[in-house]
Amino acid sequence: MPAAPPPPVGFRLPASGLTDVELTWIEGRLEQQLRFGRVAAERSGGPHKRIASFRPGASFGLIGCTVNDLGYVFWSLAIIRSVAPGAPFGTHPGVRPGGEILLSLSDPELIRAVCREIDMIEASGVDVCDVSPDHWRHIGQRLAAALPFRSYSAERHTAWLRRGEARP
Repeated sequence: MPAAPPPPVGFRLPASGLTDVELTWIEGRLEQQLRFGRVAAERSGGPHKRIASFRPGASFGLIGCTVNDLGYVFWSLAIIRSVAPGAPFGTHPGVRPGGEILLSLSDPELIRAVCREIDMIEASGVDVCDVSPDHWRHIGQRLAAALPFRSYSAERHTAWLRRGEARP
């Protein structure tokens, strides 16, 4: 398998090997927050910004809302898994260097449906951070095809955990 291409000139991976996520909060204008995720480190990026960092392999949900002077609202939800240094990755605004994009939505109705799914997973006692990445991909593919998606169950979660244990 060929090696990953070198990063663009001027591009730097964080020395820590962590994935940094910029979260900006300007009330009523730009509101970004984590829906879930295990933050490994956090620091301030200024009066309206904080930077949350995640270890390789950690999944997190990033939700945002942007409003302009005309009242236009743009919603976004992304579920991303951070990657190890040198691994290939996709880019997402505010996520450095990037990550494995498991799910990305901008339709408010679809975002609400996924937030309900996250609520149901939490209510079942499963930590959303530990959900199989395949489940988020499944949701994205089904929603793109305008089809219903399967809910995540304790049985699916157990199968996911066992699959990880079976790897050499």
